[in-house]
Amino acid sequence: MTRAGTAPIIALEGVGKTFRTGTEALAGIDLAVESGAFLSLLGPSGCGKSTLLRIIAGLVAPSVGRLWRGELAGRLSFVFQEATLMPWATVAENVFLPLRLAGARRAAVAPRIAKTLASLGLAGFENAYPRALSGGMRMRVSIARAFVTEPLLLLLDEPFAALDEITRFKLNEDLLRLWQAHRCTVIFVTHSVFESVFLSNRIVVMTPRPGRIAADLSIDLPYPRDEALRTAPRYVEQCRAVSTLLSEAMR
Repeated sequence: MTRAGTAPIIALEGVGKTFRTGTEALAGIDLAVESGAFLSLLGPSGCGKSTLLRIIAGLVAPSVGRLWRGELAGRLSFVFQEATLMPWATVAENVFLPLRLAGARRAAVAPRIAKTLASLGLAGFENAYPRALSGGMRMRVSIARAFVTEPLLLLLDEPFAALDEITRFKLNEDLLRLWQAHRCTVIFVTHSVFESVFLSNRIVVMTPRPGRIAADLSIDLPYPRDEALRTAPRYVEQCRAVSTLLSEAMR
């Protein structure tokens, strides 16, 4: 499903994945994602959400079906469940890493690094090491490293699952602010109904393994979204509707 007149940035046709162990993780996935969308993949643990994200990233090959990606020109970023920072490198060096691998010179991109760190509340932490940071701060560095490349497609695999609720809510808001500023396409994996509704303009609900698409719906809540939305009747109503779809998918 894409909006009329919009071209997808990625499309999957009949995608399935069976691992060497014989475990069938995904089956019959047909999915097109429009440019600029914020799409959440919602489903229970073990339903193949992360596998699907890795197929989209090109980290895992599908067993059957086809994957088409638009002209990303290498501008794809991935944020994993863990921050995956280099412990021997400073915050600034960790954020510089993808630019260095792309051949950029540190002096040339220093202003971009500084701006990205500031946008995530990391100004003043440039020379800190990961061991000195909280879990939430380490995830901020990981997100900064993803956004500093100015991606066209950003993939996030349950990045806030291990964080406390207050930190998670704040990072939800920060992620939306950065998405709106950069206008990239986001595909976000979560098992939280509340998080998916707060973040997304589209939610794909998946069944238990083998993961299939059980429902694909638009979320018509306006942006920008903030803390006040979490108690708004329209938000609660959307959460109830998505929760019902998830329960049906699990049956």
